[in-house]
Amino acid sequence: MNEFGIIPTTANLKELGLGNVATAFWNLTPAELVEESILRGMGAFADSGALAIDTGEFTGRSPKDRFIVADSKTEDAVWWGDINIKMTPQNFDKLYDKVTSYLQGKDIYVRDSYACADKKHQLNIRVINDHPWANQFAYNMFLRPTSEEAKDFNPEWTIISAPGFYANPETDGTRQHNFAVLNFTKKIILIGGTGYTGEIKKGIFSVLNFILPHEKDVLSMHCSANVGQDGDTAIFFGLSGTGKTTLSADPKRKLIGDDEHGWSDDAVFNFEGGCYAKCIDLSQEKEPQIWDAIKFGSILENINFIEDTSTVVFMDKTKTENTRVSYPIHYIDNIQEGSIGTAPKNIFFLTADAFGVLPPISKLSKGQAMYHFISGYTAKVAGTEAGITEPVTAFSACFGAPFLPLHPTKYAEMLGKKMTENNVNIWLINTGWTGGAYGTGERMSLKYTRAMITSALEGKLDNVEFVNHEIFGLAMPVSCENVPSEVLNPKNTWADKEAYDTKANELAGYFIENFKQFESNANEEIMNAAPKVKALA
Repeated sequence: MNEFGIIPTTANLKELGLGNVATAFWNLTPAELVEESILRGMGAFADSGALAIDTGEFTGRSPKDRFIVADSKTEDAVWWGDINIKMTPQNFDKLYDKVTSYLQGKDIYVRDSYACADKKHQLNIRVINDHPWANQFAYNMFLRPTSEEAKDFNPEWTIISAPGFYANPETDGTRQHNFAVLNFTKKIILIGGTGYTGEIKKGIFSVLNFILPHEKDVLSMHCSANVGQDGDTAIFFGLSGTGKTTLSADPKRKLIGDDEHGWSDDAVFNFEGGCYAKCIDLSQEKEPQIWDAIKFGSILENINFIEDTSTVVFMDKTKTENTRVSYPIHYIDNIQEGSIGTAPKNIFFLTADAFGVLPPISKLSKGQAMYHFISGYTAKVAGTEAGITEPVTAFSACFGAPFLPLHPTKYAEMLGKKMTENNVNIWLINTGWTGGAYGTGERMSLKYTRAMITSALEGKLDNVEFVNHEIFGLAMPVSCENVPSEVLNPKNTWADKEAYDTKANELAGYFIENFKQFESNANEEIMNAAPKVKALA
């Protein structure tokens, strides 16, 4: 029996080669999974009631150990290279047989769940783990079927995760002992040698990034999304450190989701049923919603306690800077019921430009939107890593390169098409530096950034005058409510205008160099949106 009051069949497990496991615990409740983890010595309670666990050797994803099976379904469709690494069907089959043999005689935990809040695109998923807390992670992160839906649940995809199984690179076609393999023909994600739960979540995200654009004309997106009081949807893209979580958490707007979404003809919908938030340096003051969500049912990963207590030290980086917490989305207040909104009216690309070059807000043409989407730019600042003394560019295609099975231009062209069809405004927001580069200038005021986003959302920038940036060609408003006009053009904030032009040329050069890898697949409209290096005296 399980949380749905249904006696599950073992037929599916036999078909998967798991007919001889010790016990299959099927759809246990969160409380039962927490109890299993505690009794098996796999976790401990934090004083908030959350379960604290360690993921072992790996405290983050291992991108070089993620594979896609190359066969007739994927060979000509996938963007092969350093992100999508090939595995032969033969090596997958051998590896699969070894993993299922490894699980024979062991207790396993089975979870029926699904992705995509829009029922038209629902993807049923069966998750099989040999760690109870990993199965609880699946409960938190994926959408949860009702009792009625569970009666006739038919999984389309299966995830099998066995952290204790180590591959042999010499015979199994892997790089080292850990692996995450996507097989689009057999509809299986096979994970071994790593307990990092993010491999489960991002495995399904990668699957959706293939299926939805390639087969269903739905744009998959690595973004957050919210809905205003008038029902208008806004989307926020941005890499780590750009303010995506902070800026999308607006008390006047309801959260659709914070990480993964689809955009169909008429809707934006969350892929997930939970949140997987970073919690390094977390405080109640900085992130009250995340703080309040850390309670019974949540899972804290790789944190440390104050000695001889169960109080978490959130600033402790001893195990990793990638400390995480997972929790169901209903642990957050002010969410959009059903996790679906209408097609967006405004999209924001967030960047923390440490060069101090990009405008704090600019409106993008269709070509510029596609170009900057493919670029996925932000910057690291001095001191974040050893040896960095000047700002360093960071580019991630479509703001989520590690999870893109298709070429980035595919997603960008879909974005451009939807932008035109839905009359969407796309804005580039610089949450980085103004008045100079990092070390000379200062960080853009969060108050001003919020005011600019609010003006865009409320249509207050629709009829203001715009001027174009000399090098990047971006349309910059000359006025914005509650923002000093001199802030809006970045060059005006620099005391040394020649130094600004030099730095802007430098950043433009980085954009152009990064984009060379995409040029052969990019259309003319995209290429014409590249920055133009300015001739200096």
